[in-house]
Amino acid sequence: MYQIRVKGHLDQQHWSNWLEGLTITHLENGETLLSGSLTDQAALYGVLHKLENQNVPLIEVRRVSPDEMPPSQ
Repeated sequence: MYQIRVKGHLDQQHWSNWLEGLTITHLENGETLLSGSLTDQAALYGVLHKLENQNVPLIEVRRVSPDEMPPSQ
C-alpha cells in the first residue's frame, strides 16, 4: 500500500485511468493524495514517471500499512 502526495488538485476523470487504480483524494491544503495498492516496484515507478512527465510536483511517497489508509469514499 502506498500514499503519494502531490502539489495541486489532480482532475479525477483525467487521472483515474492513468494511476493504476489509486484513489485520488483532494486535500484542503491544495494537495492531492493518491493512495492504494500497487503490484510491485515497477508499478510504483510507472506512476511516478507519469506524474513527472506531466510536471506534477511530487511532495512525498510513503509505503503504509492498510490501517493507515484513508477510508474509501
